[in-house]
Amino acid sequence: MSRARIRLATAVLASALAIGTLPAAASAAPANSATASRHHQQAETIRQIPLQGAVNVRDLGGYRTWTGGRVRQGLVYRSDALGKLTAADITSVSGLGLTKVVDFRIPMEVQYDGADKLPAGLAATARPVSDLGLYGTLVGAISSGDPVKQEQMLGGGRAEAYMRDIYETFVSSPDNRAQFAVTLREIADGNQGPMLYHCTSGKDRTGWMSYVLLRALAVPQDTAEGDYLASNTFRGAYDAQVRAGLKQSGRMQNPDLLIPLQEVRQDYLDAATAQMEADYGSFYGYLTEGLGLDLKTLAKLQAKMVR
Repeated sequence: MSRARIRLATAVLASALAIGTLPAAASAAPANSATASRHHQQAETIRQIPLQGAVNVRDLGGYRTWTGGRVRQGLVYRSDALGKLTAADITSVSGLGLTKVVDFRIPMEVQYDGADKLPAGLAATARPVSDLGLYGTLVGAISSGDPVKQEQMLGGGRAEAYMRDIYETFVSSPDNRAQFAVTLREIADGNQGPMLYHCTSGKDRTGWMSYVLLRALAVPQDTAEGDYLASNTFRGAYDAQVRAGLKQSGRMQNPDLLIPLQEVRQDYLDAATAQMEADYGSFYGYLTEGLGLDLKTLAKLQAKMVR
Protein backbone atom coordinates (compact mmCIF):
# COMPACT_ATOMS: atom_id res chain seq x y z
CA MET A 1 0.00 0.00 0.00
CA SER A 2 1.38 3.45 -0.88
CA ARG A 3 2.25 5.96 1.83
CA ALA A 4 -0.21 8.43 0.34
CA ARG A 5 -3.03 5.90 0.62
CA ILE A 6 -2.08 5.07 4.19
CA ARG A 7 -2.09 8.79 5.07
CA LEU A 8 -5.52 9.17 3.47
CA ALA A 9 -6.83 6.12 5.29
CA THR A 10 -5.40 7.44 8.56
CA ALA A 11 -7.27 10.71 8.11
CA VAL A 12 -10.48 8.85 7.29
CA LEU A 13 -10.01 6.57 10.29
CA ALA A 14 -9.42 9.47 12.67
CA SER A 15 -12.58 11.13 11.42
CA ALA A 16 -14.55 7.91 11.72
CA LEU A 17 -13.40 7.23 15.27
CA ALA A 18 -14.27 10.79 16.23
CA ILE A 19 -17.78 10.29 14.90
CA GLY A 20 -17.98 7.01 16.75
CA THR A 21 -17.41 8.76 20.08
CA LEU A 22 -20.39 11.10 19.70
CA PRO A 23 -23.39 10.50 21.94
CA ALA A 24 -25.97 8.23 20.35
CA ALA A 25 -28.51 11.04 19.99
CA ALA A 26 -26.00 13.21 18.15
CA SER A 27 -24.90 10.52 15.74
CA ALA A 28 -28.15 8.65 15.25
CA ALA A 29 -28.98 9.58 11.65
CA PRO A 30 -28.61 12.21 8.91
CA ALA A 31 -30.99 15.17 9.18
CA ASN A 32 -32.83 14.37 5.97
CA SER A 33 -35.39 11.67 6.83
CA ALA A 34 -35.39 10.12 3.35
CA THR A 35 -31.61 9.86 3.40
CA ALA A 36 -31.76 8.42 6.91
CA SER A 37 -34.26 5.78 5.83
CA ARG A 38 -32.15 4.71 2.85
CA HIS A 39 -29.02 4.63 5.03
CA HIS A 40 -30.74 2.43 7.62
CA GLN A 41 -32.11 -0.01 5.02
CA GLN A 42 -28.71 -0.37 3.35
CA ALA A 43 -26.88 -0.72 6.65
CA GLU A 44 -29.17 -3.43 7.94
CA THR A 45 -28.83 -5.76 4.94
CA ILE A 46 -27.49 -9.15 6.07
CA ARG A 47 -25.63 -11.28 3.54
CA GLN A 48 -26.16 -14.87 4.67
CA ILE A 49 -24.34 -17.74 2.95
CA PRO A 50 -27.00 -20.52 2.90
CA LEU A 51 -25.56 -23.93 3.84
CA GLN A 52 -27.12 -27.16 5.08
CA GLY A 53 -24.58 -27.96 7.79
CA ALA A 54 -24.14 -24.46 9.25
CA VAL A 55 -26.88 -21.89 9.82
CA ASN A 56 -25.06 -18.70 10.80
CA VAL A 57 -22.63 -18.08 7.93
CA ARG A 58 -22.44 -14.48 6.69
CA ASP A 59 -20.39 -12.09 4.60
CA LEU A 60 -19.55 -9.07 6.76
CA GLY A 61 -19.36 -6.81 3.70
CA GLY A 62 -21.95 -4.38 2.46
CA TYR A 63 -22.51 -2.24 5.54
CA ARG A 64 -22.40 1.54 5.16
CA THR A 65 -19.93 3.55 7.24
CA TRP A 66 -20.25 6.98 8.77
CA THR A 67 -17.60 8.20 6.35
CA GLY A 68 -19.81 7.48 3.34
CA GLY A 69 -18.06 4.27 2.34
CA ARG A 70 -19.20 0.68 2.28
CA VAL A 71 -17.49 -2.40 3.72
CA ARG A 72 -16.16 -4.54 0.88
CA GLN A 73 -17.81 -7.90 0.32
CA GLY A 74 -15.99 -11.17 -0.23
CA LEU A 75 -13.13 -10.45 2.19
CA VAL A 76 -14.30 -11.48 5.69
CA TYR A 77 -16.88 -14.06 6.68
CA ARG A 78 -18.27 -15.04 10.10
CA SER A 79 -19.86 -18.39 10.87
CA ASP A 80 -20.77 -21.12 13.28
CA ALA A 81 -18.76 -24.37 13.36
CA LEU A 82 -18.10 -26.06 10.04
CA GLY A 83 -17.82 -29.67 11.21
CA LYS A 84 -21.20 -30.71 9.80
CA LEU A 85 -20.86 -29.35 6.28
CA THR A 86 -22.21 -31.53 3.48
CA ALA A 87 -20.36 -32.17 0.23
CA ALA A 88 -22.54 -29.51 -1.41
CA ASP A 89 -21.69 -27.09 1.41
CA ILE A 90 -17.98 -27.66 0.90
CA THR A 91 -18.41 -26.85 -2.77
CA SER A 92 -20.20 -23.63 -1.82
CA VAL A 93 -17.48 -22.70 0.66
CA SER A 94 -14.85 -23.42 -1.98
CA GLY A 95 -16.52 -20.77 -4.12
CA LEU A 96 -15.78 -18.13 -1.48
CA GLY A 97 -12.08 -18.35 -2.29
CA LEU A 98 -11.03 -18.54 1.36
CA THR A 99 -7.33 -18.50 2.13
CA LYS A 100 -7.66 -18.75 5.93
CA VAL A 101 -10.13 -20.13 8.48
CA VAL A 102 -9.77 -19.17 12.16
CA ASP A 103 -11.40 -21.37 14.81
CA PHE A 104 -12.08 -19.67 18.16
CA ARG A 105 -13.32 -22.91 19.80
CA ILE A 106 -11.51 -24.48 22.74
CA PRO A 107 -10.14 -28.04 22.26
CA MET A 108 -13.05 -29.64 24.13
CA GLU A 109 -15.52 -28.16 21.66
CA VAL A 110 -13.54 -29.47 18.71
CA GLN A 111 -13.30 -32.89 20.36
CA TYR A 112 -17.06 -33.18 20.88
CA ASP A 113 -18.36 -31.38 17.79
CA GLY A 114 -15.67 -32.35 15.29
CA ALA A 115 -13.04 -30.51 13.30
CA ASP A 116 -14.05 -28.25 10.44
CA LYS A 117 -14.80 -29.82 7.08
CA LEU A 118 -13.14 -27.57 4.53
CA PRO A 119 -12.20 -27.52 0.85
CA ALA A 120 -9.04 -29.39 -0.08
CA GLY A 121 -5.88 -27.51 0.80
CA LEU A 122 -7.53 -25.41 3.51
CA ALA A 123 -7.02 -26.16 7.22
CA ALA A 124 -8.40 -24.26 10.18
CA THR A 125 -6.08 -22.25 12.41
CA ALA A 126 -6.82 -22.99 16.08
CA ARG A 127 -7.11 -19.73 18.03
CA PRO A 128 -9.07 -20.66 21.18
CA VAL A 129 -10.92 -17.97 23.12
CA SER A 130 -11.99 -18.98 26.64
CA ASP A 131 -15.64 -19.75 27.37
CA LEU A 132 -14.95 -19.88 31.14
CA GLY A 133 -15.79 -23.58 31.12
CA LEU A 134 -19.31 -23.07 29.75
CA TYR A 135 -19.10 -25.90 27.23
CA GLY A 136 -17.95 -28.37 29.86
CA THR A 137 -20.66 -27.17 32.22
CA LEU A 138 -23.29 -27.72 29.54
CA VAL A 139 -22.03 -31.19 28.69
CA GLY A 140 -22.09 -32.13 32.36
CA ALA A 141 -25.55 -30.69 33.00
CA ILE A 142 -27.17 -32.30 29.98
CA SER A 143 -25.47 -35.69 30.32
CA SER A 144 -26.52 -35.92 33.98
CA GLY A 145 -30.18 -36.00 32.95
CA ASP A 146 -30.92 -34.64 36.44
CA PRO A 147 -33.52 -31.83 36.29
CA VAL A 148 -32.66 -30.63 39.79
CA LYS A 149 -28.98 -30.33 38.97
CA GLN A 150 -29.78 -28.62 35.67
CA GLU A 151 -31.98 -26.08 37.43
CA GLN A 152 -29.29 -25.46 40.05
CA MET A 153 -26.66 -24.89 37.35
CA LEU A 154 -28.67 -22.86 34.83
CA GLY A 155 -31.86 -21.58 36.44
CA GLY A 156 -32.63 -18.48 38.48
CA GLY A 157 -30.68 -16.14 36.23
CA ARG A 158 -27.45 -18.13 36.59
CA ALA A 159 -27.18 -18.84 32.85
CA GLU A 160 -27.55 -15.15 32.03
CA ALA A 161 -24.93 -14.20 34.64
CA TYR A 162 -22.58 -16.81 33.19
CA MET A 163 -22.95 -15.22 29.74
CA ARG A 164 -22.24 -11.74 31.05
CA ASP A 165 -19.10 -13.02 32.77
CA ILE A 166 -17.92 -14.61 29.51
CA TYR A 167 -18.42 -11.40 27.58
CA GLU A 168 -16.50 -9.41 30.18
CA THR A 169 -13.53 -11.75 29.76
CA PHE A 170 -13.50 -11.10 26.00
CA VAL A 171 -12.14 -7.72 27.10
CA SER A 172 -10.43 -8.37 30.43
CA SER A 173 -8.46 -11.52 29.54
CA PRO A 174 -5.03 -10.82 27.97
CA ASP A 175 -5.12 -14.18 26.20
CA ASN A 176 -8.52 -13.48 24.67
CA ARG A 177 -7.48 -9.99 23.60
CA ALA A 178 -4.40 -11.45 21.92
CA GLN A 179 -6.53 -13.84 19.83
CA PHE A 180 -8.83 -11.07 18.64
CA ALA A 181 -5.91 -8.73 17.99
CA VAL A 182 -3.95 -11.12 15.78
CA THR A 183 -7.12 -11.81 13.79
CA LEU A 184 -7.64 -8.10 13.18
CA ARG A 185 -4.00 -7.72 12.11
CA GLU A 186 -4.44 -10.52 9.61
CA ILE A 187 -7.58 -8.92 8.22
CA ALA A 188 -5.68 -5.64 7.84
CA ASP A 189 -2.81 -7.32 6.00
CA GLY A 190 -2.99 -6.42 2.33
CA ASN A 191 -1.46 -9.80 1.41
CA GLN A 192 -4.13 -11.77 3.30
CA GLY A 193 -6.85 -13.12 1.05
CA PRO A 194 -10.48 -13.79 2.00
CA MET A 195 -10.82 -15.29 5.47
CA LEU A 196 -13.47 -16.70 7.78
CA TYR A 197 -13.55 -16.93 11.57
CA HIS A 198 -15.97 -18.89 13.73
CA CYS A 199 -16.74 -20.48 17.08
CA THR A 200 -19.35 -23.14 17.87
CA SER A 201 -22.59 -21.20 17.36
CA GLY A 202 -21.05 -18.22 15.59
CA LYS A 203 -22.68 -15.81 18.00
CA ASP A 204 -20.60 -14.94 21.08
CA ARG A 205 -16.85 -15.01 20.39
CA THR A 206 -17.58 -14.60 16.70
CA GLY A 207 -20.20 -11.97 17.51
CA TRP A 208 -17.77 -9.88 19.58
CA MET A 209 -15.06 -10.19 16.93
CA SER A 210 -17.50 -8.98 14.27
CA TYR A 211 -18.79 -6.13 16.42
CA VAL A 212 -15.25 -4.90 17.03
CA LEU A 213 -14.30 -5.20 13.36
CA LEU A 214 -17.36 -3.34 12.12
CA ARG A 215 -16.95 -0.52 14.61
CA ALA A 216 -13.25 -0.25 13.75
CA LEU A 217 -14.36 0.26 10.14
CA ALA A 218 -16.64 3.15 11.22
CA VAL A 219 -19.85 1.19 10.78
CA PRO A 220 -22.44 2.89 13.06
CA GLN A 221 -22.77 1.33 16.48
CA ASP A 222 -26.45 0.49 16.05
CA THR A 223 -25.67 -1.31 12.79
CA ALA A 224 -22.86 -3.30 14.41
CA GLU A 225 -25.26 -4.21 17.21
CA GLY A 226 -27.83 -5.29 14.63
CA ASP A 227 -25.31 -7.62 13.01
CA TYR A 228 -24.58 -9.10 16.43
CA LEU A 229 -28.25 -9.61 17.32
CA ALA A 230 -29.05 -11.16 13.92
CA SER A 231 -27.68 -14.49 15.18
CA ASN A 232 -31.01 -14.98 16.95
CA THR A 233 -32.78 -14.86 13.59
CA PHE A 234 -30.43 -17.30 11.87
CA ARG A 235 -30.12 -19.72 14.77
CA GLY A 236 -33.66 -19.59 16.21
CA ALA A 237 -35.21 -22.55 14.38
CA TYR A 238 -32.15 -24.79 14.77
CA ASP A 239 -31.81 -24.03 18.49
CA ALA A 240 -35.50 -24.76 19.04
CA GLN A 241 -35.00 -28.15 17.38
CA VAL A 242 -32.10 -28.87 19.74
CA ARG A 243 -34.28 -28.09 22.75
CA ALA A 244 -37.11 -30.24 21.43
CA GLY A 245 -34.71 -33.14 20.85
CA LEU A 246 -33.34 -32.90 24.40
CA LYS A 247 -36.84 -32.98 25.86
CA GLN A 248 -37.93 -35.85 23.66
CA SER A 249 -34.86 -37.88 24.58
CA GLY A 250 -35.52 -37.32 28.28
CA ARG A 251 -32.19 -35.64 28.92
CA MET A 252 -33.86 -32.36 29.93
CA GLN A 253 -37.29 -31.85 31.42
CA ASN A 254 -36.94 -28.09 30.97
CA PRO A 255 -34.74 -27.41 27.93
CA ASP A 256 -35.80 -23.76 28.03
CA LEU A 257 -33.04 -23.42 30.63
CA LEU A 258 -30.75 -23.35 27.59
CA ILE A 259 -32.37 -20.34 25.93
CA PRO A 260 -30.16 -17.74 27.66
CA LEU A 261 -27.12 -19.70 26.46
CA GLN A 262 -28.42 -20.17 22.92
CA GLU A 263 -29.38 -16.54 22.36
CA VAL A 264 -27.41 -13.36 21.93
CA ARG A 265 -28.71 -10.43 23.96
CA GLN A 266 -28.00 -6.75 24.11
CA ASP A 267 -27.37 -7.24 27.81
CA TYR A 268 -24.44 -9.55 27.05
CA LEU A 269 -22.91 -7.17 24.53
CA ASP A 270 -23.37 -4.32 27.01
CA ALA A 271 -21.38 -6.31 29.59
CA ALA A 272 -18.42 -6.42 27.19
CA THR A 273 -18.65 -2.76 26.20
CA ALA A 274 -18.99 -1.71 29.84
CA GLN A 275 -15.82 -3.67 30.63
CA MET A 276 -14.14 -2.03 27.65
CA GLU A 277 -15.02 1.45 28.88
CA ALA A 278 -14.00 0.64 32.45
CA ASP A 279 -10.61 -0.71 31.36
CA TYR A 280 -9.78 1.57 28.43
CA GLY A 281 -12.12 4.54 28.55
CA SER A 282 -13.39 4.25 24.99
CA PHE A 283 -13.58 2.01 21.97
CA TYR A 284 -10.48 3.68 20.53
CA GLY A 285 -8.63 3.00 23.79
CA TYR A 286 -9.64 -0.65 23.57
CA LEU A 287 -8.32 -0.92 20.00
CA THR A 288 -5.00 0.78 20.75
CA GLU A 289 -4.27 -0.15 24.37
CA GLY A 290 -6.29 -3.32 24.81
CA LEU A 291 -5.58 -4.91 21.44
CA GLY A 292 -2.29 -3.13 20.79
CA LEU A 293 -3.25 -1.93 17.30
CA ASP A 294 -1.38 1.16 16.17
CA LEU A 295 -2.91 3.82 13.95
CA LYS A 296 -1.06 2.53 10.89
CA THR A 297 -2.61 -0.93 11.29
CA LEU A 298 -6.07 0.57 11.81
CA ALA A 299 -5.57 2.70 8.70
CA LYS A 300 -4.57 -0.37 6.68
CA LEU A 301 -7.69 -2.11 7.93
CA GLN A 302 -9.81 0.83 6.80
CA ALA A 303 -8.10 1.10 3.40
CA LYS A 304 -8.43 -2.61 2.68
CA MET A 305 -11.95 -3.19 3.94
CA VAL A 306 -13.82 0.00 3.01
CA ARG A 307 -14.46 1.34 -0.47
